[in-house]
Amino acid sequence: MTSMTPELTPAAQLARAEPLKFPNESADYRAQRTALLAEEIELRRHIERVAALRRALPPGGVVRGDYRFEGEEGVTDFAGLFRGHPTLVAYSYMFGPQRERPCPMCTNLLGAWEGNAADIDQHASLVVIARSPIERLLAWKQTRGWRNLRLYSDLNGAYSRDYFAVSPEGEDIPALNVFTRRDGTPRHFWSGEMTFATADPGQDPRGAPDPAPLWMVLDCTPEGRPAHWYPRLEYP
Repeated sequence: MTSMTPELTPAAQLARAEPLKFPNESADYRAQRTALLAEEIELRRHIERVAALRRALPPGGVVRGDYRFEGEEGVTDFAGLFRGHPTLVAYSYMFGPQRERPCPMCTNLLGAWEGNAADIDQHASLVVIARSPIERLLAWKQTRGWRNLRLYSDLNGAYSRDYFAVSPEGEDIPALNVFTRRDGTPRHFWSGEMTFATADPGQDPRGAPDPAPLWMVLDCTPEGRPAHWYPRLEYP
């Protein structure tokens, strides 16, 4: 049987053929940048291989919990979150009732997603779930100027408990879960499982690729990600 996977040109060969050269760069810079470019091409290919493995996952567990949510349009069950889509992307926002203010890291991520929410909605239902009352969530949404993100209150906390968005001690945990209902039955598809248990030494837990554009941009700078800095909710 003939493989349908195209044969790829070696990354080093593609990198050497790249014609870009910038003003006044040294030969040493170009040599090291070409070597780095080959690694970046390999990384791009690895990201696609991982994405293909993710897409090929077998059906996950059936969603059976008694989950109730309240959004801007009123109360809904779990199926109502799909809004006609076969796929649901649900982010658990660290903004429980015990918090004076939401998590700055979550807020930074969601602020970036706000700009893409309408585009994502062409392909999948994107929702943000938190344990605070809906009135509190909508007031915060207005404060941030978010228009396209759909926020829901987890009315009985059952979803947050079952899908690892709250610790046994009642503390919020960020969680990204994807669900499908292609056969008419809601099923769990994938979750970002890179927690503290999987973090490398000296690093905060992070996904791969990281879902926050902030870190992608900082990773492109000579300083990289600041070791002891988190985004804030406001700046002067």
